[in-house]
Amino acid sequence: MNRWKLFKDAILGKEQDFTKVNLKTAIFVLSVPMILEMMMESAFAVVDIFFVGKLGEQAAATVGLTEAILMIVYSIGVGMSMAATAMVARRFGEKRYGEAGATAFQLVGLGAIFSLVIAIGGFVFAEEILQIMGASEEVLAIGVPYTRVIFAGNMAIMLLFLINGAFRGAGQPHLAMRALWISNGINIVLDPILIFGIGNWGGMGLEGAAWATTIGRSIGVIYQLYHLLNGKHHLVILREHIVVKWSVIRRILSISVSGMGQFLIDSVAWIVLIRMSSSFGDDAVAGLTITFRIIMFSLMPAWGLSAAASTLVGQNLGAKKVKRASLSVWLTVRYNVIFLFLVTVIYLVFGNTIAGWFIESPAVIDTISTGLRVIVLGYVFFAVGMVMIQAFNGAGDTRTPMFINIFVFLLIEIPLAFFLALFLEMQMLGIFITIAFCHSLHALVALWMFRKGRWKQVEV
Repeated sequence: MNRWKLFKDAILGKEQDFTKVNLKTAIFVLSVPMILEMMMESAFAVVDIFFVGKLGEQAAATVGLTEAILMIVYSIGVGMSMAATAMVARRFGEKRYGEAGATAFQLVGLGAIFSLVIAIGGFVFAEEILQIMGASEEVLAIGVPYTRVIFAGNMAIMLLFLINGAFRGAGQPHLAMRALWISNGINIVLDPILIFGIGNWGGMGLEGAAWATTIGRSIGVIYQLYHLLNGKHHLVILREHIVVKWSVIRRILSISVSGMGQFLIDSVAWIVLIRMSSSFGDDAVAGLTITFRIIMFSLMPAWGLSAAASTLVGQNLGAKKVKRASLSVWLTVRYNVIFLFLVTVIYLVFGNTIAGWFIESPAVIDTISTGLRVIVLGYVFFAVGMVMIQAFNGAGDTRTPMFINIFVFLLIEIPLAFFLALFLEMQMLGIFITIAFCHSLHALVALWMFRKGRWKQVEV
């Protein structure tokens, strides 16, 4: 009964002081909505590629190539969301709620400006972007409209990331969860309608998937803004907060730049892997794209659980409870390892069956099955690493994860992928081995850096 009450409190958003409540309770209350939020995000990614896959390998390849470039765009939103979580969490730990609201306003304004610039550039140069990524003529023929719509609507995606980061920092993950459930629920409903049509209307094909995403996520942002402005929560943007504060903006940019660097470096490595796979044909790109979506289906809930550590570290450092912040990380690691170990067993046993759900091409199915079985061999390491990275970010130490990413993803992953996939001619198997090895190494380096303890002294 007590667990059921906690579950209801988590879903309904009962406000808690996460610097005082029992840590196991805090992790449970924070992680439940975060896990549900990420499960919906991952469910949408899988459903989206399920419908797109019905259009053929070229459609799936278009999504993969576009997403590879969009990850650079996402790096800005993710970097700023790290700043949002760290700064809002620290202010909440200090009980300075007004400053948290002022910070939220600066974040929303900066996100809107960045996304407007990206929208213009992406819309104008959509075809050139796909060409740079090695798109075939068949992909270009159907992919340019999709890419234009996705880039034009990137503001919704960026603000969704950013504002949800602020909600998590404030200990209000239920609002982040609801925003994603609304936006992605609408996406899932609109996907088959806009792609394949309804009644006598034949649909828009691949472009319909882009419109479904843009419409759904825009409605999610409207929901977020309503809760930021309605005055019913500790985190609120009031009229007096609508003032440009350059000192806050400089601090946001300082934290965001390293956060952007983290994700950007990871994105560059992913772009190289996608570009490399395109030399093996559309089947290889489609296989890697679908594998990535399936992998994210299981990793997203794990990221949701890990995000609890980010909020707890930020708020407890703000309350000067360093030992409690550290303990929250180790407890979260334990739960995450158990979860991803179970997922590993499922993918090893049912990898081929799962691959067959998404596409009919035997070549693509074989690629997906191989990818799942190889990549999940590193899942237990991933479980540790993602919690460590979230802990660094929650403390406002976004520089350490950035340097770890430079070392692992730029200096090791890219050369290793070239060596295995091209020099040894292992092709996609070489890429999958590289992903499993490098993400496991990344986790071990993050664990070593966390134990050094420098994150405890970061000022936000």
